[in-house]
Amino acid sequence: MNDTPDLFDALPDAPAGGGEPPAPPVTPLLGSDDALPLDLYAERAYLAYAMSVVKSRALPQVEDGLKPVQRRILFSMNEMRLAPGSKHVKSARVVGDVIGKYHPHGDSSVYDAMVRVAQDFSLRYPLVDGQGNFGSRDGDSAAAMRYTECRLTPIAELLLSEIDRGTVDFRPNYDGAFEEPQLLPARLPFVLLNGASGIAVGMATEIPSHNLREVADAAIHAIERPEATVANLMTHIKGPDFPGGGQIISPAADIRAAYETGRGSLKLRARWVIEDLARGQWQLVVNELPPGVSAQKVLFEIETLTNPQPKTGKKSIDPDQAQLKALMLGALDRVRDESGKDAPVRLVFEPKSRNQDVAEFANLLLSHTSLETSASINLVMIGLDGRPAQKSLADILHEWGRFRIGTVRRRTAHRLGQVNDRIHILEGRHIVFLNIDEVIRIIRESDDPKVALIARFDLSDRQAEDILEIRLRQLARLEGIKIERELAELRGEKTELEALLGDEGKLRRLVVKEIKADAAKFGDARRTLVEEAARAGVTQTVVDEPVTVIVSEKGWVRCRSGHGVDLANVAFKDGDRLGSAFECRSVDSLIAITDGGRALTVAVSTLPDGRGNGAPLASFVELPSGAKIAHVLAGPADKRVLLASVDGYGFLCKLGDMTATKRAGKQFVSVDAGGKLLAPVLFDGADNQHLAALSSSGKLLVFPLDQMKELSGGGRGVIIMALDEGDTLAATCVATNGLTLLAATRGGKAVEFAVSPKDWEPWLGKRAKKGKPAPGRSQSNGLRGD
Repeated sequence: MNDTPDLFDALPDAPAGGGEPPAPPVTPLLGSDDALPLDLYAERAYLAYAMSVVKSRALPQVEDGLKPVQRRILFSMNEMRLAPGSKHVKSARVVGDVIGKYHPHGDSSVYDAMVRVAQDFSLRYPLVDGQGNFGSRDGDSAAAMRYTECRLTPIAELLLSEIDRGTVDFRPNYDGAFEEPQLLPARLPFVLLNGASGIAVGMATEIPSHNLREVADAAIHAIERPEATVANLMTHIKGPDFPGGGQIISPAADIRAAYETGRGSLKLRARWVIEDLARGQWQLVVNELPPGVSAQKVLFEIETLTNPQPKTGKKSIDPDQAQLKALMLGALDRVRDESGKDAPVRLVFEPKSRNQDVAEFANLLLSHTSLETSASINLVMIGLDGRPAQKSLADILHEWGRFRIGTVRRRTAHRLGQVNDRIHILEGRHIVFLNIDEVIRIIRESDDPKVALIARFDLSDRQAEDILEIRLRQLARLEGIKIERELAELRGEKTELEALLGDEGKLRRLVVKEIKADAAKFGDARRTLVEEAARAGVTQTVVDEPVTVIVSEKGWVRCRSGHGVDLANVAFKDGDRLGSAFECRSVDSLIAITDGGRALTVAVSTLPDGRGNGAPLASFVELPSGAKIAHVLAGPADKRVLLASVDGYGFLCKLGDMTATKRAGKQFVSVDAGGKLLAPVLFDGADNQHLAALSSSGKLLVFPLDQMKELSGGGRGVIIMALDEGDTLAATCVATNGLTLLAATRGGKAVEFAVSPKDWEPWLGKRAKKGKPAPGRSQSNGLRGD
């Protein structure tokens, strides 16, 4: 578990139960009683503010799973006798009572909190029974508090039924006029049942809801086995159980990891059914949505896909948008929202053709809308020690178990005190019943009957006072029999209570028995299906055929079928000409490398055909601001690549290592400021390959290729060739059967120098050496491997 943040170590311990944090100590400035340095004051004021937000607003308590405002709302409604069977009252009345007595903040903050705990689509087990418009899952706001009415739900009994039985401590409210509970005596771990969401200072919480029966079984397991681990508890809790149902498709290992660390992310998707219509038609009907997803949100996403708008600064939609639009319109005929009173969620999707594959149709919708999404888990809460921390599932249930055992112990001790007090009173009345004539005589004749009764019958002051206040009808013979019967029952109960307090095992068994009873009364079936499934993704079938990718000098790209294309007959726009061409397959990828070393990926199958001038390569990718495409290469994923920069560094990789799923690509080659990448070298793996490096000063170095480092994740690489000051690396190549140096004479005529492996011995060395002058009467300026 994560350590508690430092700011909580810098301040005094907060009161147990989530009370207002104490003010930080103030150290006065020397020579003054009320002065303080501004920096010290600001620091301590901020810490006090942070403590207040963390403990008094944002984070729930592990004991009752509530934030202070929620606790105050429920307690106030309980004091107003708004039980489940009572009449609903105006929400404004409850809000006013909460603000006036316990929560001196804005009415909207209280009403919003009350609305949330009343929404059955926000809480798995709502605590307030709302009447009227309390909002919708589509994001509609609740009606004003003067229009809505409320009362407690039956399950709120699990939080409030023991409030007056000595189970929790009370504290003065903000002005000392009333008392409020520091905690509610929760009979089940509501921090897991309803979860919580909040943002504090430097921390946040996102606790999903869970099924009551599963949590009850896990809590029993944790109480009976204090050493229980997350793996043990997950035999009972399969995963979160959201109010709207849906399906968790994450692997069990991911769910377990989230519960063990207190942090993670789960993949979720909607659930649907296929409804058959007349003449072989069918429709897909979504009836359960993931948490945080509404029908209106899905409809908006469908509208965005089928009617895309150009991005900011663009005059038309980009190829990806056009492709998605065509894909969606080719499969989806219409969509409508039929949600209503009978069906809280009913989204109907009609396919374009009845012959469409159902799985592919569903996959298309899942992959491009929020019908498949993710939900984060961040189990941060205030623990038994009053400090916020990220907890595992085992930590939560063990801490709650200790709280519940302590609550039942306090309840038992409180009841024992009541029983002892009642026995004490009844014993005094029994003395009266046995000595009725003498008691009457003492009362009639004594000037101070209370003192006389105490002296005569050895009574306590409390017993004597009670005797003097009883009515004559209570002296009847029948009342005496009732006193004896009640005394016998109370003495038996006293024995049981004392035995319970003296035996930890009995206390635990009682807690387990009560949890089972509550689970039987309030438990329900799981709503969210936990079933692992692969994430949705649309894969378009591409015919695997030979193609030639042609890139012009100005960055226009196109694709022609077949290999051996006569490039001399390829036409370009005025002022443009051939830049490079790659013979590859239609299933391969084209990689564009920016001058900053970022690798951008374009599927060859998405490139325009060769009948026109093609399209700008920049329209297929998202170039970083100020970046330019420096080099382009294409081929199969297993094609090997040599990447090098003018500063003499480089490395080997595969073309597939550079592919990225996002249009913005990924940073792959580290380039120093002012540096420049050399043209990448594509080559096939073979035995006895060498790397030849040529510097701008005309020095040549040849060394075995296996001395180079392969970096699948990219980077800067290793030194290829040592360079003198002012010198740069000019060209590289991979040679198997020899190499060719390209040189220029003083007259400007190009000259080639072929060097076979048996002749490159003078330049053969080890990586990172300087090399020797290249052959030829003029300075060489290029290399080609053979």
